[in-house]
Amino acid sequence: MKLIWVTEAKVCNGYKLLLTFNDGCRKVFDCRILLDGGNALYEPLQDVKAFNDILLDGWTVTWKDGTIDVAPEFLYEKGIPVE
Repeated sequence: MKLIWVTEAKVCNGYKLLLTFNDGCRKVFDCRILLDGGNALYEPLQDVKAFNDILLDGWTVTWKDGTIDVAPEFLYEKGIPVE
């Protein structure tokens, strides 16, 4: 499997992220899959202001100063390709 990471990220409406990966693919990832999953780790992101405060750490998107993140492979696998 090829090593994959996020090179750009932009917040879209409805808890979605527009992501660009190191292979050039662009995908939209719907973060509701994380927020609706009952995982307490992602509960702080229910607050739109906290969700909108994303950062890139060199591999993936993070929130809350890097204490919340999502594996780039998961984002890639579950993201919907953008033309």
